[in-house]
Amino acid sequence: MENRHQRAIEILDILKSEFSVPKLSNISDDPFKVLIRTVISQSTAEANTRRAYENLSKSILITPGRLADADVEMIEEALRVAGLYRSKSKTIKKISKSVLEEYGGSLDFIYSMPLEEARERLMKLPGVGPKTADIVLLFCAERPTIPVDTHVNRVSKRLGLAPEKADYEVVRRSLQELYHPKEYFSVHILLIALGRRYCKALNPLCTICPVRQDCPLAGMHISRRAHPRRSS
Repeated sequence: MENRHQRAIEILDILKSEFSVPKLSNISDDPFKVLIRTVISQSTAEANTRRAYENLSKSILITPGRLADADVEMIEEALRVAGLYRSKSKTIKKISKSVLEEYGGSLDFIYSMPLEEARERLMKLPGVGPKTADIVLLFCAERPTIPVDTHVNRVSKRLGLAPEKADYEVVRRSLQELYHPKEYFSVHILLIALGRRYCKALNPLCTICPVRQDCPLAGMHISRRAHPRRSS
């Protein structure tokens, strides 16, 4: 465990020198807006997420009241550049109604309520899973949790920071055991950056990856590229 912990710290230090980490204060201090943006981002590239969110901001004020009252077709038009825009539009409208009816239009409970209780409340909102809940809690309230998206899931398993067949909760807990809570935001951001630039789902760039020396699978991928299978 000690060697694994030391390796995890070394990986994080290397990634900090390779990528930049934005300040939390530059993301958003409005949990409802972060929640809506995260819903939009599901199965959607970052550029299209940004465009869809900006479209929605311009056409409809992003508040529970305005989105709950808006015609779903108007939301769809704003989100058309994003994937699954029809289902996301319905989800956003349902979430907005729930936040209005159950919490008086405010998600401020995330700041004061015990972490697990706040997390459970967020996950009871329509279409909100653990990743979305964890993003809102970490990004807005700096609560000690690590959101696990597809990049974090893939990279943490390849690096041996989480078990190969672990589900969301096991990956999250594995990472949280390895790092200090003050590093959780950096861990989330940097593992995503690594996954996007080097540790891709297909054809990972192992030969130039900055953490290849700490990766149990790097040698395997490099060997496969050096000695590809021949077709019969």
